[in-house]
Amino acid sequence: MTVAACAALVERGDPDRFLAVMAAAPEARAQLFPLYAFNLEVARAPWVTQEPLIAEMRLQWWRDVVANTASGAARAHEVAGPLHDLIRDFGLPVAVMDRLIAARRWDIQQEPHADAAALEDYLDSTAAGLMWLAARALGAPEGAEAAVRDYGWATGAASYLGALPDLGARGRQPLPDGMQPQDLAKAGLQRLAAAHAARRTVPKAVAPALLTGWLTGARPTAALAGPQDGSLTKPSEFQRRGRLLWQSLTGRW
Repeated sequence: MTVAACAALVERGDPDRFLAVMAAAPEARAQLFPLYAFNLEVARAPWVTQEPLIAEMRLQWWRDVVANTASGAARAHEVAGPLHDLIRDFGLPVAVMDRLIAARRWDIQQEPHADAAALEDYLDSTAAGLMWLAARALGAPEGAEAAVRDYGWATGAASYLGALPDLGARGRQPLPDGMQPQDLAKAGLQRLAAAHAARRTVPKAVAPALLTGWLTGARPTAALAGPQDGSLTKPSEFQRRGRLLWQSLTGRW
């Protein structure tokens, strides 16, 4: 039930986000670690069992946790307790959290997204929704939502492109029929450009919430010129750390 427990979970299960949070100012970590631990628990719920019904029950449990924040239900859980505190203290929109959880139901099934719009909605509910929640936890005004969501969507598209080979190996069909990785890459670059165009609406204090996009720019660009299967050449550890350090020091994204 501590932020340290949430940090340990993120370090083990989501190392890129862990590095991003550790690159942020210490005062931001108490808000970000519980949120990213919650996202990790939800994201992996469909993958820890081969029984769809059990996976559905795990996701429903988290929907109940979010919906029952005021009651303090499930506070004994190492993530649910700090998450409840975060929702209460910073007024996080539970509807955004619920949509994030509900979107993960797609990960349980073997069918592809119905069409491009369905994939776009999936990324908006998950990656974009998570980045907006993180920004709100750091005090982002409502006027910053469009820019933050666009940047979060581009970040999600970048990660999704990198995950295409693994999703295929797990028996998933990650792209709708007729859609190519380059199509998603172009959409990601368009969202990234839109986010950059509206950068002035996002206060500097929100920058730690955007650090999780530290590799966003390179991945969609690589996919445009990369293999048709969406596999990408991973940057070296030096390049990764250098990009994160640059973004954390400059606040630019």
